[in-house]
Amino acid sequence: MPTIIDGVKLDYQDVLIRPRRSKIKSRMEVDLFTEITFPHSKRTLKSIPIFASNMDGTGTFEMAKALSKHGLLTAIHKYYTIEDWRNFARDNPECLGNVSVCAGTSDSEFQKISEIMKFAPEIAFITCDVANGYSEHFLEYVKKVRATFPNHTIIAGDVATPEMVEALVNAGTDIVNIGIGPGSVCTTRTKTGVGYPQLSAIIECADAAHGLGAKIIADGGCTCVGDIAKAFGAGADFVMLGGMLSGHDQGGGDTIERNGERFKLFYGLCSSTAMKIHSGGVAEYRSVEGKTVEVPYKGDVKVTVFDILGGLRSACTYVGAESLRELPSRTTFVRCARAVNTVFGPS
Repeated sequence: MPTIIDGVKLDYQDVLIRPRRSKIKSRMEVDLFTEITFPHSKRTLKSIPIFASNMDGTGTFEMAKALSKHGLLTAIHKYYTIEDWRNFARDNPECLGNVSVCAGTSDSEFQKISEIMKFAPEIAFITCDVANGYSEHFLEYVKKVRATFPNHTIIAGDVATPEMVEALVNAGTDIVNIGIGPGSVCTTRTKTGVGYPQLSAIIECADAAHGLGAKIIADGGCTCVGDIAKAFGAGADFVMLGGMLSGHDQGGGDTIERNGERFKLFYGLCSSTAMKIHSGGVAEYRSVEGKTVEVPYKGDVKVTVFDILGGLRSACTYVGAESLRELPSRTTFVRCARAVNTVFGPS
């Protein structure tokens, strides 16, 4: 028999962060860098814990070079060749501590990771990336990666429930990707009916991960800087951004000019565009679970980075958090019927 989980589950647009008294005089006082030691790899990372997603439009080497200058992180998409990685590692050794090599679960992708790590062991993360992290096969694959790379920090997902977070952590994962279907170019929820409201997923999964000493990434669903603040306030250790970092010079995707305006193509990893580019088309046994959109051209990504970091500092000052790490303990969410005033359009 089907079951129903009682109680409301919430997304970013369902809440606001309640302001509270603060001793902070200026946004300049807020420290966004966070130092984290991971349970399995035992490595320590100090960074601003925001990832560019491993999508064609955001997870590029050029994006990694730009974000690394500001202390941010990049999950590199899996379609670069070994030779591409060799050149990047040779020319940009200062970036390796801020990037992840990403792969699915095939034998060829595992071999690719192995080859890359031979000449670039300084790469900070290995991401085991699948759309559905709930299979037993995926758990066994994570165990294999952990056994092969005992001293590397492993990211795995995506999942959205505490019991699977615990299973992945026990299999050797240091950081679990949280999010089933919240992304701006993901259509999993409409194609399959499967998902979990992202804010509640973060709160519940963070509790499970932190109980085992592990961390989580809030992966997808952020449409503005306020959503990023809510994700951190809910307990996310990292936030991964796709759509918010799309459309920039440093991202991939074709540029289109129409009526004097420029756009860049941005598409989901399970879109027909991605599958046509990387697999020759959509396999008969599957459906398309991503879409392709035209994003207005945004120029250099540093402008967006400064806006994001400024907004996070401001959020911290509103609740009296002197650092990003303090934000969860200073956050109280208020449920609301309307979060923003849209009389003149989206904020």
